[in-house]
Formats: sequence, structure tokens, C-alpha cells
Amino acid sequence: ELFIMFSNSVTNGGKTTLAEKLKNMLPNCDIISQDDFFKPESEVETDERGFKLYDVLDALYMDEMVASIHNWMKSPASSGVVPEEPQTTCDNLKNVYILIVEGFLLYNYEPLNELWNRRYFLTLPYEECKRRRSTRVYQPADPPGYFDGHVWPMYLKYKSELEENASMQVDYLDGTKSQEELLSYVYSDIIQELNKLRE
Repeated sequence: ELFIMFSNSVTNGGKTTLAEKLKNMLPNCDIISQDDFFKPESEVETDERGFKLYDVLDALYMDEMVASIHNWMKSPASSGVVPEEPQTTCDNLKNVYILIVEGFLLYNYEPLNELWNRRYFLTLPYEECKRRRSTRVYQPADPPGYFDGHVWPMYLKYKSELEENASMQVDYLDGTKSQEELLSYVYSDIIQELNKLRE
């Protein structure tokens, strides 16, 4: 049985950390990260201000990402997952394979929208997001004004598209909450969903 969940977020919202911690707690769990599918800098478009447009789908090899997810779905057991025994896992979850896909532009990409069992979206207020972004080292580095000129406007545009899509069931999570609180909430939610699937 396959269970696929998506963790989406504003930049530096904590999705990668959350995904890694969940992987350690859940049975037969894999992660596919959207960050692994960025095009090289030379292929990313530049706008009239000289900003590289990284926060758009065109900056990513999305076909390759979709192919990776479909390959995992065909044979999750051969994907390198080591069937471990997380302490808290109930016996009835042993035959479930879980894929966490994490990224920043997942839910408005049509070819993937049919797949999700659960969608999570980590949000952050502007000031906290900008503060966290400034502590990270990017290659290439953010040019002056990049966060306000490209990153934040793209996030707001994307989030409003999601909110306008009534058919899209997304669980919005407050990224300012502690990792423990977020982890506890998402883990319980997944276990509940998995139990529903088994019924």
C-alpha cells in the first residue's frame, strides 16, 4: 500500500527538517526533494532587474521529478528503503510504503495533483522568513533586494493561487511553532490517515 504526502513551504519554512524527522519515525519511508531538480544557473531565466528567477516552476526539471515519483510508486520496496521498526509503529503499518515529497512549488503543478494522500503547507510571516533566509548560504548568493523583489512576491502569488483553488485540500501549518509541535501534529495526522486507509 502506498501513501504519499507533500510538505510544501515558504522558503526556510522548515519543511526539509520536518521531512527528515518524519522519515525517522515512519515505517518504510522515503523522501524526494524538489531542490534536487533545479536547473543549472545558466538555464535559469533572468528578469529585467537581473534577478535569476529561481522561485518559479520553469527553474526546475519537473518532468524528471514526476518520473522519480512514478518510479518510486512502481517499486517502493526496491527504492533503497530499509524496513526498520520505528518504536511507535503499529503492526498493521508494516506493509505500507510512505513517500514524502518536499518542496516549495508542488501543489499548483497539475501532473502531480492526483497523487497526494495529504498536503501540508508551512507558512511564515514576512519578517521571520526574511530573517531565516538571511542566515542561509545560497549558491549563487542572493543579490541585494532579491528577497523583496522576487522570493516573497512569488510566495504570496503562489499561496493566493492555492487559497483560491477550492478543490485543493491543504493543511496550513504555522512555521513559527516549535519543530516538536509541528512534528507531533503531522505524525499523528499521518498515522490517523494510514489507519483510515487500512479500514
